Amino acid sequence: MKKLSRLLSEIDVIEVIGPTDRNVTSLESDSRKTQREGVFVAVKGVTTDGHRYIPVVASNHVGAIVCETLPSSFAEGVTYVRVADTALALGKLASAWHDHPSSKLKLVGVTGTNGKTTTATLLYEMARLEGYKAGLLSTVCNYIDGLAIPTTHTTPDPLTLNALLAEMVEAGCDYAFMEVSSHAADQQRIAGLQFAGGVFSNLTRDHLDYHHTVDNYMRAKKRFFDMLPAEAFALINIDDKNGRFMVQNTKARVFTYSLRSDADFKGRVLETRLDGTLMMLNVKEVEVQFTGRFNAYNLTAVYGASILTGFKPEEVLVNMSRLVPVAGRFQTLRSPSGRTAIVDYAHTPDALVNVLDTIRDIVGSEGEIITVVGAGGNRDEGKRPMMAQEAARRSDRLILTSDNPRFEDPEAIIAEMKAGLDAEALRRTLSITDRLEAIRTALQLAGQHSVVLIAGKGHETYQEVKGTRHHFDDREAVAQAFAELEPGLN
Repeated sequence: MKKLSRLLSEIDVIEVIGPTDRNVTSLESDSRKTQREGVFVAVKGVTTDGHRYIPVVASNHVGAIVCETLPSSFAEGVTYVRVADTALALGKLASAWHDHPSSKLKLVGVTGTNGKTTTATLLYEMARLEGYKAGLLSTVCNYIDGLAIPTTHTTPDPLTLNALLAEMVEAGCDYAFMEVSSHAADQQRIAGLQFAGGVFSNLTRDHLDYHHTVDNYMRAKKRFFDMLPAEAFALINIDDKNGRFMVQNTKARVFTYSLRSDADFKGRVLETRLDGTLMMLNVKEVEVQFTGRFNAYNLTAVYGASILTGFKPEEVLVNMSRLVPVAGRFQTLRSPSGRTAIVDYAHTPDALVNVLDTIRDIVGSEGEIITVVGAGGNRDEGKRPMMAQEAARRSDRLILTSDNPRFEDPEAIIAEMKAGLDAEALRRTLSITDRLEAIRTALQLAGQHSVVLIAGKGHETYQEVKGTRHHFDDREAVAQAFAELEPGLN
């Protein structure tokens, strides 16, 4: 229970109708969850507007309603609070409701198109290797120290987010690391949080179904750095042309990392294999259990952010070699006979380029690359032919298949991908809608020097079809195919 007047002191209020010297029992933005004498915040969402439910909520004896537009009539006993932006207000109120948990943690956010999950997860693992309790908010899973909590969004809504941060504080965590999605920044889900630092990985085309233009997408990412306080750090990848733009208006202390240029934290790949890389971090060599130039960027960011967070450079370097890859991120699987499959979350043209170029660097011109990839339904349609083009350009054989078709026809999605291929690429391309059969076919085609890349779903354990999630795990599909193709060797 909280005093309404105390909560309202956290936000910019335009107008109040009704008493504020009253206790409230809950804070909700979902009208279905609102409790008697609770606070309902009417947020204008992507698919619905919370203002539509104000009459229903008011009739259920809610204590207060926070809105941008006051209703035409007022229910007796309800306090109405008008603000300019209810999404912003919700974030600040959620933080206040849970007694500002982010201020009791060293909270570091990671944003960018690719690398968010890996970088945030490895920072979490680094903190634990350093002997601290830590929390993680990520696409794959949320963690309160060692306790795993399933996730549904890259960045949760403000109420869930602050509740999780409060649990981290209660569990004795010193640090928290989180992915900050462009949706979260745009929708004010991180409003009211106190960050100790922010990391920018890179920016390429993604989520245009929501942002509509790359410029909008870029500015949503930038909004995160705009909100960082002066005492925080902002660590940017200066090899990405958008890195400097991200921190144009930040108050935070700016630091840089790079594989190509002079920077505060300089990484360099000395030797790479399918099971690891020899790197130089600033002037020290370290063997890491990761592969690829894109992972070298992630690890350089982890190295820099760990030091900026307060860990000792010499201890960070030792622990870099102990870090292990994140599930579904360039995860290498091998059969008893030597067939090799790599499962990766790459679901944008740029991510496919990064992964396929890495595989080509390792296998050379003698090795064969077979790529299995699809594209998600009800998402950015423009990237579909681009993904097929990049995959075909860098693969010896290509199998187009279903990803998460959602409410679209998977065969229509595949047709849109194929539209980006020329006649030569089409001759090397198969279309197999059933993803399990596509994976099995790719591994059946694979020879001794082949690598099969299965891209797009990574850690996901489902396929979403017509609003229903069916269990499907690329890694399980690979294991099943190995068992079928090599029955005598398992």
